[in-house]
Amino acid sequence: MLQTIYRGLTEIGGPAIRLYLARRRAAGKEDPVRRLERLGLASCPRPSGRLVWFHAASVGESLSVLILINRLIDRYPDLSVLITTGTVTSAELMAKRLPPRALHHYVPVDRMPWVRRFLDHWQPDMALWIESEIWPNLLHEIGRRKIPSALVNARMSAGSFRKWSRVPGFIGPLLKVFSLCLTQTETEAERLRRLGATDVRCLGNLKFSAEPLPADDRALAEMREAFGNRPVWLLASSHPGEEAIAADVHAELRSVLPGLLTVIVPRHPERGGEVMDMLGGRGLKAALRSAHQVPGMDHEAYVADTMGELGLFFRLAPVVCVGGSLTPIGGHNPVEPAQFGCAVIYGPHMTNFSEVAAQLEAGSAALRIADGTGLKQAVGRLLTDGAERSRLGTAAREVAERNRRVVDAVLDALAPTLADAGIATSP
Repeated sequence: MLQTIYRGLTEIGGPAIRLYLARRRAAGKEDPVRRLERLGLASCPRPSGRLVWFHAASVGESLSVLILINRLIDRYPDLSVLITTGTVTSAELMAKRLPPRALHHYVPVDRMPWVRRFLDHWQPDMALWIESEIWPNLLHEIGRRKIPSALVNARMSAGSFRKWSRVPGFIGPLLKVFSLCLTQTETEAERLRRLGATDVRCLGNLKFSAEPLPADDRALAEMREAFGNRPVWLLASSHPGEEAIAADVHAELRSVLPGLLTVIVPRHPERGGEVMDMLGGRGLKAALRSAHQVPGMDHEAYVADTMGELGLFFRLAPVVCVGGSLTPIGGHNPVEPAQFGCAVIYGPHMTNFSEVAAQLEAGSAALRIADGTGLKQAVGRLLTDGAERSRLGTAAREVAERNRRVVDAVLDALAPTLADAGIATSP
């Protein structure tokens, strides 16, 4: 019943959805050149041969499956990969990171005519959905067309579980579309089982298997020269409210750490100007990366408001605070700085990576702080105590390295689904 109501509402809501997309386009949140992809109209032909379709919501999810995409393409020379996402930033990153024989397309809005148009064109042999995004019409059509499918690196937060539990007759059939669900944690596996998913297994977080984020060699050399021997710490993937905490930390530490440089990488680069205004209002002179500025000795902060350069700054900052954890966002990926041996700090809000955080803490490989005061103390201690900084960074790298083979377990688990799709035999 709810599926029928949902389908009807999305059907009659076509004009309103088009207006909504137009407003998002005007705000820079939709791609004006490829806008028709959101209506299911392909902008390129389907490659010949077998095609595996990955769907990932945005940046984090799409980056996490690059290792899996690369492994599949290496293993099967005649295989092509399509990955869909819903954000402009993820599309830009995929354009830089996808290997040959893999292409990006915007996911169609979940309206049945557009969904069917998309699937009619691409005719995927297999569908792999990443983490937690549920689009009822897309999943219904995948099931109706009997496309072999699996949910990979699946997440089901406590909040989402409570919401879906109110409509078991709606979510259950959607989850049963997946012949296999591979979760990040056993807690999430149990939630999915209770909602109706079948063959649910906990294999760990695929983000552990991701390759370290890249960096441009010339940019790295330029930044190393600019940073010199200054004490440096990084707030990575920050959200509103967190940059002000970082500014307070800097103001309190600059007298005891001469030359201190605070690097801030906003999660959403378009907020760079806003962060600069905040810093200026607090009396901190800052340089802005999108304006092609390089921090000089008279700059106290550097706002790196660009996309895809976190790997650059993880190589430069020995101490990293994970953004999204100081305010109730849920935290971003601590594995990324851990892979570089950074001393990792995060706040109290790490629900998006609770199991990863637990593993880091069990290995004495990260510091969880409660607030801005705790952050000031942690940054100050780690920038003055080289031995503790080195110990913490080494421990973080070891935790990341121990879990790198998650992708192998995922590939093994996917073997029957690959076989169902006719992609079973490695050449």
